[in-house]
Amino acid sequence: MITDVAGVRVGHWTGAGTGVTVVLLPEGTIGSGEVRGGAPASRETALLEPTRTVETVDAVVFTGGSAFGLATADGVVRRLAALGRGVRTAGGVVPIVPTAAIYDLVESGGNPPGADEGRAALEAALADGATCPVGRVGAGRGARVGTWRGTDHATRGGLGTASARCEAATVGAIAVVNAVGDVVAADGTVLAGSSALAAVPAFPEALMSGEHTTLVCVATDARLTKADCFLLAQSAHHGLARSIHPSHTRFDGDLAIAVATGVVDVPVDRLRIVTTEVVAEAVRVAVTADSAG
Repeated sequence: MITDVAGVRVGHWTGAGTGVTVVLLPEGTIGSGEVRGGAPASRETALLEPTRTVETVDAVVFTGGSAFGLATADGVVRRLAALGRGVRTAGGVVPIVPTAAIYDLVESGGNPPGADEGRAALEAALADGATCPVGRVGAGRGARVGTWRGTDHATRGGLGTASARCEAATVGAIAVVNAVGDVVAADGTVLAGSSALAAVPAFPEALMSGEHTTLVCVATDARLTKADCFLLAQSAHHGLARSIHPSHTRFDGDLAIAVATGVVDVPVDRLRIVTTEVVAEAVRVAVTADSAG
């Protein structure tokens, strides 16, 4: 689990066809990220670019509800500010909480989560954040995959997590999988995806931009710069390409965030290799977990 990285905690709020997941990070955690999908729904992701001034990240929020669901960050930011977390300014602390959403408005009946639900997910992380349930939970509750051969042939997606060691460091990932493409195993077999026959052509109907997205957060206890974290985020996208086919379409809002808590020294290129593998595994867990039914 991503919580195998010391100090990283995860909390879910799960509702009817939608949900919120909060990854709570230790103070001083460095972070960066990259968007490669064509239709993202996000907040505070521009500051993750490696040239931006702010380096630290307090929490990451993944949510359902499309653009409406970005309001979940309000509850997280206000609660973290009350706890004294954030960048120190003359007017008080300002928590840094990058947030991204998937589209699940059909599954949720048009009832997106908001600030209260975001705070509930954070409280779950504070109370029992060492565990990370997977499948149809949190932000993965209303996810689906395999719409690329027709939306009527899609199947359920979900949320997954995985981790691995890289010398003295631990690398963990959490993925919310709501993809246009199919999720594939390492040998190319389809684990979850379109139920249409292979003879059905790709994209037989016009898909709507913004209705698909895979969101990934990678965490490690390695000591990295913000530029190093950006490289890890790029490698996280390589993991998506390995486990989702097709990936990074113009209808997806695929985003990867990478954070480092700064405890041990490990070469970043070795971490990148492990990151790719861990992200691919987290994606696969999202659709094969027992709770994904």
